[in-house]
Amino acid sequence: MRSSVIAAAALTLLAGMSQAQAASYAIDPAHTYVTFEIGHFGTSTNRGRFDKKDGTIAFDRAARTGMVEIAIDTTSVNTGFSKFNEHLQSADLFDAAKYPNVRFVSDKFNFSGDKLTDVTGKLTLLGKTQPVTLKAVNFNCYDSPMLKREVCGGDFEATIDRTQFGMNYGIDWGFPKNVRLLIQVEAIKQ
Repeated sequence: MRSSVIAAAALTLLAGMSQAQAASYAIDPAHTYVTFEIGHFGTSTNRGRFDKKDGTIAFDRAARTGMVEIAIDTTSVNTGFSKFNEHLQSADLFDAAKYPNVRFVSDKFNFSGDKLTDVTGKLTLLGKTQPVTLKAVNFNCYDSPMLKREVCGGDFEATIDRTQFGMNYGIDWGFPKNVRLLIQVEAIKQ
Protein backbone atom coordinates (compact mmCIF):
# COMPACT_ATOMS: atom_id res chain seq x y z
CA MET A 1 0.00 0.00 0.00
CA ARG A 2 2.75 2.42 1.01
CA SER A 3 4.70 1.74 -2.24
CA SER A 4 1.52 2.47 -4.27
CA VAL A 5 1.13 5.82 -2.53
CA ILE A 6 4.81 6.67 -3.11
CA ALA A 7 4.53 5.64 -6.80
CA ALA A 8 1.39 7.75 -7.25
CA ALA A 9 3.08 10.74 -5.58
CA ALA A 10 6.15 10.32 -7.81
CA LEU A 11 3.99 10.18 -10.96
CA THR A 12 2.09 13.29 -9.87
CA LEU A 13 5.38 15.09 -9.21
CA LEU A 14 6.79 14.06 -12.60
CA ALA A 15 3.62 15.11 -14.38
CA GLY A 16 3.74 18.46 -12.62
CA MET A 17 7.39 18.92 -13.54
CA SER A 18 6.74 18.24 -17.23
CA GLN A 19 3.84 20.69 -17.23
CA ALA A 20 5.93 23.26 -15.42
CA GLN A 21 8.49 23.17 -18.24
CA ALA A 22 5.95 24.15 -20.89
CA ALA A 23 6.56 27.81 -21.69
CA SER A 24 3.75 30.26 -22.41
CA TYR A 25 3.72 32.21 -25.66
CA ALA A 26 1.43 35.03 -26.82
CA ILE A 27 0.42 35.37 -30.46
CA ASP A 28 2.28 38.22 -32.16
CA PRO A 29 -0.40 39.98 -34.25
CA ALA A 30 2.27 41.73 -36.35
CA HIS A 31 3.57 38.35 -37.58
CA THR A 32 0.38 36.28 -37.57
CA TYR A 33 -1.93 36.02 -40.58
CA VAL A 34 -5.06 33.93 -41.02
CA THR A 35 -6.19 33.67 -44.63
CA PHE A 36 -8.56 31.51 -46.63
CA GLU A 37 -9.00 30.53 -50.26
CA ILE A 38 -12.03 29.17 -52.09
CA GLY A 39 -12.63 28.57 -55.79
CA HIS A 40 -15.08 30.78 -57.69
CA PHE A 41 -17.07 28.90 -60.35
CA GLY A 42 -13.99 27.00 -61.47
CA THR A 43 -12.28 30.17 -62.68
CA SER A 44 -10.38 32.25 -60.15
CA THR A 45 -9.72 31.85 -56.44
CA ASN A 46 -11.36 34.13 -53.89
CA ARG A 47 -9.07 35.05 -51.02
CA GLY A 48 -9.58 36.81 -47.74
CA ARG A 49 -7.94 37.36 -44.40
CA PHE A 50 -8.93 38.13 -40.85
CA ASP A 51 -7.27 41.26 -39.51
CA LYS A 52 -7.98 40.58 -35.81
CA LYS A 53 -6.81 37.44 -34.07
CA ASP A 54 -5.27 36.55 -30.76
CA GLY A 55 -4.31 33.54 -28.80
CA THR A 56 -1.92 31.74 -26.56
CA ILE A 57 0.35 28.76 -26.92
CA ALA A 58 2.03 26.57 -24.33
CA PHE A 59 4.94 24.65 -25.79
CA ASP A 60 7.50 22.27 -24.34
CA ARG A 61 10.04 21.56 -27.05
CA ALA A 62 11.87 18.87 -25.04
CA ALA A 63 8.69 16.93 -24.25
CA ARG A 64 7.26 17.61 -27.73
CA THR A 65 3.96 18.72 -26.23
CA GLY A 66 1.87 21.83 -26.44
CA MET A 67 -1.48 23.52 -26.30
CA VAL A 68 -2.84 26.26 -28.51
CA GLU A 69 -5.93 28.44 -28.54
CA ILE A 70 -6.49 30.92 -31.34
CA ALA A 71 -9.52 33.21 -31.64
CA ILE A 72 -10.30 34.82 -35.00
CA ASP A 73 -12.62 37.84 -35.13
CA THR A 74 -15.08 37.25 -38.00
CA THR A 75 -16.03 40.94 -38.07
CA SER A 76 -12.47 41.66 -39.25
CA VAL A 77 -12.72 39.65 -42.50
CA ASN A 78 -10.98 41.59 -45.26
CA THR A 79 -10.97 40.81 -48.97
CA GLY A 80 -10.02 44.29 -50.09
CA PHE A 81 -13.60 44.90 -51.27
CA SER A 82 -16.07 46.31 -48.73
CA LYS A 83 -19.26 44.86 -50.30
CA PHE A 84 -17.71 41.38 -50.34
CA ASN A 85 -16.60 41.84 -46.71
CA GLU A 86 -20.17 42.75 -45.75
CA HIS A 87 -21.55 39.67 -47.51
CA LEU A 88 -19.01 37.40 -45.82
CA GLN A 89 -20.04 38.85 -42.43
CA SER A 90 -23.75 38.33 -43.21
CA ALA A 91 -25.93 35.43 -42.07
CA ASP A 92 -25.28 33.80 -45.48
CA LEU A 93 -21.71 32.98 -44.48
CA PHE A 94 -19.86 33.84 -41.22
CA ASP A 95 -22.92 35.35 -39.50
CA ALA A 96 -20.55 37.64 -37.61
CA ALA A 97 -23.33 39.30 -35.57
CA LYS A 98 -24.29 35.95 -34.04
CA TYR A 99 -20.86 34.23 -34.16
CA PRO A 100 -18.17 36.91 -33.80
CA ASN A 101 -15.35 34.39 -33.36
CA VAL A 102 -13.90 31.30 -34.94
CA ARG A 103 -11.79 29.26 -32.50
CA PHE A 104 -9.09 26.65 -32.92
CA VAL A 105 -8.11 24.74 -29.78
CA SER A 106 -5.56 21.94 -29.58
CA ASP A 107 -3.52 20.01 -27.06
CA LYS A 108 -1.92 17.63 -29.57
CA PHE A 109 1.33 18.55 -31.31
CA ASN A 110 2.59 15.71 -33.53
CA PHE A 111 6.27 15.24 -34.30
CA SER A 112 8.43 13.12 -36.55
CA GLY A 113 11.71 13.09 -34.67
CA ASP A 114 12.38 16.73 -33.78
CA LYS A 115 10.22 18.09 -36.60
CA LEU A 116 6.68 19.30 -35.87
CA THR A 117 4.44 17.73 -38.53
CA ASP A 118 1.00 18.92 -37.50
CA VAL A 119 -1.28 20.19 -34.78
CA THR A 120 -4.53 18.30 -34.26
CA GLY A 121 -7.42 20.10 -32.65
CA LYS A 122 -10.99 21.33 -32.86
CA LEU A 123 -12.27 24.21 -34.95
CA THR A 124 -15.47 25.98 -33.90
CA LEU A 125 -17.26 27.88 -36.64
CA LEU A 126 -20.92 28.96 -36.67
CA GLY A 127 -21.39 27.30 -33.28
CA LYS A 128 -20.34 23.87 -34.59
CA THR A 129 -17.11 22.13 -33.61
CA GLN A 130 -15.26 19.71 -35.88
CA PRO A 131 -11.81 18.08 -35.75
CA VAL A 132 -9.18 19.80 -37.88
CA THR A 133 -5.51 19.01 -38.41
CA LEU A 134 -3.21 21.89 -39.28
CA LYS A 135 -0.25 20.59 -41.28
CA ALA A 136 3.03 22.27 -40.37
CA VAL A 137 4.70 23.48 -43.56
CA ASN A 138 7.40 25.31 -41.58
CA PHE A 139 8.10 25.51 -37.87
CA ASN A 140 11.01 26.95 -35.91
CA CYS A 141 11.94 28.74 -32.70
CA TYR A 142 14.56 31.49 -32.51
CA ASP A 143 15.91 34.07 -30.11
CA SER A 144 14.62 37.43 -31.36
CA PRO A 145 17.43 40.00 -31.46
CA MET A 146 14.85 42.79 -31.17
CA LEU A 147 12.62 41.38 -28.43
CA LYS A 148 15.39 39.57 -26.51
CA ARG A 149 12.99 36.65 -26.10
CA GLU A 150 12.32 33.35 -27.78
CA VAL A 151 9.81 33.35 -30.63
CA CYS A 152 8.27 30.20 -32.10
CA GLY A 153 6.17 29.99 -35.20
CA GLY A 154 5.48 28.56 -38.58
CA ASP A 155 3.20 28.15 -41.54
CA PHE A 156 0.21 25.82 -41.12
CA GLU A 157 -2.54 24.78 -43.50
CA ALA A 158 -5.68 22.68 -43.70
CA THR A 159 -8.55 22.15 -46.08
CA ILE A 160 -11.93 22.16 -44.39
CA ASP A 161 -15.39 21.20 -45.63
CA ARG A 162 -17.41 24.32 -44.77
CA THR A 163 -20.70 22.41 -45.02
CA GLN A 164 -19.71 20.41 -41.90
CA PHE A 165 -20.13 23.69 -40.02
CA GLY A 166 -23.42 24.57 -41.72
CA MET A 167 -21.94 27.11 -44.14
CA ASN A 168 -23.87 26.05 -47.24
CA TYR A 169 -24.20 29.31 -49.16
CA GLY A 170 -23.68 28.87 -52.92
CA ILE A 171 -23.39 25.07 -52.85
CA ASP A 172 -26.48 24.75 -55.10
CA TRP A 173 -24.85 27.13 -57.60
CA GLY A 174 -21.62 25.15 -57.78
CA PHE A 175 -19.46 26.92 -55.23
CA PRO A 176 -17.01 24.41 -53.74
CA LYS A 177 -17.50 23.19 -50.21
CA ASN A 178 -13.76 22.92 -49.53
CA VAL A 179 -11.92 25.96 -48.19
CA ARG A 180 -8.15 26.15 -47.83
CA LEU A 181 -7.15 27.66 -44.50
CA LEU A 182 -3.64 29.13 -44.14
CA ILE A 183 -2.23 30.26 -40.81
CA GLN A 184 1.14 31.93 -40.50
CA VAL A 185 1.83 32.39 -36.81
CA GLU A 186 4.57 33.67 -34.54
CA ALA A 187 4.27 33.68 -30.78
CA ILE A 188 6.48 35.41 -28.22
CA LYS A 189 7.63 33.63 -25.07
CA GLN A 190 6.17 35.29 -22.00
